[in-house]
Amino acid sequence: MERAGENSSRHSTRSSSSPMSVDQFVSLMAPLIDLEKEAEITASIGSASSKSLEVAQKKGSVLLNLKCTDAQTGLMGKVLLEFQSNKGDLLPAHKFSNHDVVIVKPNKADSSSPLLGQGVVYRLKDSSIIVAFDDIPEDGLNGPLRLEKVANEVTYRSMKNALIQLGKGIQRGPAEDLVPVLFGEKPPVVSKKATQFSPFNKNLDHSQRDAVLKSLSCKDVFLLHGPPGTGKTTTVIEIILQEVKRGSKILACAASNIAVDNIVERLFPFRVKLVRLGHPARLLPQVLESALDAQVLRGDNSALANDIRKEMKVLSGKLLKAKDRNTKRDIRKELRTLAKEERKRQQLAVTDVIKRADVVLTTLTGAFSRKLEGSAFDLVIIDEAAQALEVACWIALLKGPRCVLAGDHLQLPPTIQSVEAERKGLGKTLFERLAGLYGEEVMSMLTVQYRMHELIMNWSSKEFYDNKVKAHSSVAAHMLHDVEGVKSSSSTTPTLLLIDTAGCDMDEKKDEEESTMNEGEAAVTIAHAKQLIEYGVQAPDIGIITPYAAQVTYLKMMRSKENILKDVEISTVDGFQGREKEAIVISMVRSNSKKEVGFLSDHRRMNVAVTRARRQCCLVCDTDTVSHDNFLKRLIEYFEEHGEYSSASEYVS
Repeated sequence: MERAGENSSRHSTRSSSSPMSVDQFVSLMAPLIDLEKEAEITASIGSASSKSLEVAQKKGSVLLNLKCTDAQTGLMGKVLLEFQSNKGDLLPAHKFSNHDVVIVKPNKADSSSPLLGQGVVYRLKDSSIIVAFDDIPEDGLNGPLRLEKVANEVTYRSMKNALIQLGKGIQRGPAEDLVPVLFGEKPPVVSKKATQFSPFNKNLDHSQRDAVLKSLSCKDVFLLHGPPGTGKTTTVIEIILQEVKRGSKILACAASNIAVDNIVERLFPFRVKLVRLGHPARLLPQVLESALDAQVLRGDNSALANDIRKEMKVLSGKLLKAKDRNTKRDIRKELRTLAKEERKRQQLAVTDVIKRADVVLTTLTGAFSRKLEGSAFDLVIIDEAAQALEVACWIALLKGPRCVLAGDHLQLPPTIQSVEAERKGLGKTLFERLAGLYGEEVMSMLTVQYRMHELIMNWSSKEFYDNKVKAHSSVAAHMLHDVEGVKSSSSTTPTLLLIDTAGCDMDEKKDEEESTMNEGEAAVTIAHAKQLIEYGVQAPDIGIITPYAAQVTYLKMMRSKENILKDVEISTVDGFQGREKEAIVISMVRSNSKKEVGFLSDHRRMNVAVTRARRQCCLVCDTDTVSHDNFLKRLIEYFEEHGEYSSASEYVS
């Protein structure tokens, strides 16, 4: 999403704003969720027949002229279909991403045409998209096809349901004591008793140990603030293990499937009894063993359900052959009884697995699942809480009396489609609100980072984290040319590199969608990436980040012409959140006589972009234009003072 950020540079952890009551929150949020749903539906083709399909494709919500090139069965019986362009070349720029809900239709179908199927995006490649379906029609896949992104009804239904429950007042629910604390009506309680713990992970640093200790002492809410590279998930895992040791039953959630899977993977070696709820197409292959479906299939009740299904199959065969009306009636009656018993056995199998688990893991929306009805938890943990809508957090929070929220409100906020909903407050996260309400009373910040050379980190630490974040000795001085196979050169030696396009006649321009691009700057960006590879840096260790969708598309087109670049990852900032590369090249795009920087001034977005880099961060920009913004001016000055400077003219002959 391209949007402007806030313009404050220094970030206090405590705000003086008066807390919002539950009723005010519910009445504010209910219409905003409707606005957001409306915006998401409008962004897809679904509601607007007047929009031509070509316009929808340009907006990225539809892919036209596709052919189905492969079908496989996998993922517990799901069907995986691969779609490619009919022309066999790269897919056009689009906004499809893993786990999106999509529908497949004949290419020329109108709004009344039947769907061929609805599925979930399983994997994306430059030239194809793989979608997982529960089942797929026998015919209709041979002709030209189109895929459309659709709004996920369940997400909005579950958020609305959480608001309804909040609005009713939670007199006897598991969260009855938590709600008043999270709305500032009752102070949080922190145990004064000295809590001791023996860490499962002996390598925890002092700030991680302090955070675990504080989380164990907080009786209702704890905020784990994890700046980039500080081992937030490592700390979350330790908190979960300590709570399980205490005998707590935990619901662990995150906004995205990837983040939930990450927790499952990290918990797996500790032999914790865990179960992962969710559509198998949305799970990483390595966590499928922990999936609810897989565990249910292994249970006794499921074996009984299986026997019943076999019996039903035999009876269905008899029904087809039966001639006598009374015989048919008796068989149908028996089938109904068996079907009821089969459903009961399946439900028992599900309940059984969830009851036995110490940790149940799901996305926030997944916490709405009927499978969790009647389940209560001692603790709700939400990772990526600063990227989740507050309303979505409440889906999970209503299931327990205590919560731990982990995140960083100084990195990317949640993505909001509706400008109006964002303006009215939908994007303000619970993490940010509680950081403002209670500050350090219930919060610990991790202060040792394990990703970046200290020169990359120091800008972010000073600009966002009061200079409190320090680089661990294992990374503080690591250089790109220390990596095996990488030779020293003017390209690989600097930790910070500023390539200035000022005066090089590399102006920005708009594409058809009014997104900004800069062809000259793209050529310089690609030239630097090529030099890194020529001096031994592996292509998958390089990431190119640019804030504008049009620039991503143009850079990918340039990459497709250079075989050595095919494994260099190119994405917007959002696509890199939570990840890292040895070398990051940032193409800032903006170069104009009016010195307009647009949403480049979004501080949080720039914080994320720079801190993806482990050993080298390269900025490609027009310093004349971007220095017009004070925040960006400080960034440029930092690179000039601590890094190498070169002109873009050296890169394009």
